[in-house]
Amino acid sequence: MAFAQPLWLFLLLLLPLLIYQYRRAAKRRHVTLQVSRLTAMKGIKTWVVYARNWIQFIRWLVVALIIIAMARPQLLWHEEEIVAESIDIMLVMDVSPSMLSKDFRPDRLTVAKEVAASFVSRRPYDQLGLVVFSGGAFTQCPLTNDRRILQAFINNLQVGRLPDGTAIGMGLATAVRHLDKSDSKSKIVLLLTDGENNAGDLGPLTTATAAKALGVRVYPIGIGTDGLVQSPSYQNANGSFAFATRQMTFDTRLLEEMASITEGKFYRARSVSDLEEIYGEIENLENVIKKVNFPLIGPPKLRMHFNLSLRLTLPGNKPPSFLAGNAAHLGIILPAPGCYAPNATAPAASAVPLPLWRSIPPPASCLLPSAFCLLPSAFCLLP
Repeated sequence: MAFAQPLWLFLLLLLPLLIYQYRRAAKRRHVTLQVSRLTAMKGIKTWVVYARNWIQFIRWLVVALIIIAMARPQLLWHEEEIVAESIDIMLVMDVSPSMLSKDFRPDRLTVAKEVAASFVSRRPYDQLGLVVFSGGAFTQCPLTNDRRILQAFINNLQVGRLPDGTAIGMGLATAVRHLDKSDSKSKIVLLLTDGENNAGDLGPLTTATAAKALGVRVYPIGIGTDGLVQSPSYQNANGSFAFATRQMTFDTRLLEEMASITEGKFYRARSVSDLEEIYGEIENLENVIKKVNFPLIGPPKLRMHFNLSLRLTLPGNKPPSFLAGNAAHLGIILPAPGCYAPNATAPAASAVPLPLWRSIPPPASCLLPSAFCLLPSAFCLLP
């Protein structure tokens, strides 16, 4: 919290004196009534008597808030400048029915989505995209810096939107096509699957060779355990899946060869902790060179403008419509636009372009006339 014009806060020192003078004068205004017995006065108090003290408190609270508003409390934006080797990452995720197998709780796909969304949240400086595949492949989200929209796409992944099968080559080819247009020095694909390639027009090794030629490294991740697993056996008419115990095997040779061709690395995830460790290791791909923090000299997130003249614009800009139409009715005298420097410009460090009437704080000479117009209105609250 900072104050743009803290000198106004000295007016708060006058409040105790004003409260003392008010209470002293209030005692003189009270009428003394003598009665023979106090019991005669019982039961005649109303809610007005009890509210009287609260009314006085509210009056002084309003005066204090007006003074604080004139000091213009504000929370400043801060700009963080980071020079880093940014990486373009395409997440390629298997959404075939076998991803609903129960060797992970509640299933493989849910765990994969949670870990992938957490990984995205920890990559603020990279461009990331999402490709899903089953019997075919399509781009769910192109390369973007918007982590929230990408996480939303990941969380909404479902099984059954694509033909049944596992087209690893098609998923990788779709991701490589997006990375081919990237100018980043480092381009990688995180390919997560639980099965062998059994569909698609392009073979995984052929696509991996093309990825190598385009400078794309592939990091295949095999998810799942070997042995007896509750896995989908067929799909019901209502879209749900029937489960049965099946013997699961995982042939890692294809994924290992894909990683070798592209100079990547193959990972095997047999548990949730394994999958989290794999994504944690991949996070070390980014190397931050320099990090500098400095405050942004510009528009604050919050400005408590009780003084409406703070919202006037530079010459040529119009005040807000509600102010222009009601200034006379409110009894507010608007300073002349010339009160602002004609050649004033927005601060150079401002990273977010905003209208000039919010970017440039008004000088003290513009504040004084309107501030003193507000003080009489505030003290009119006092009897």
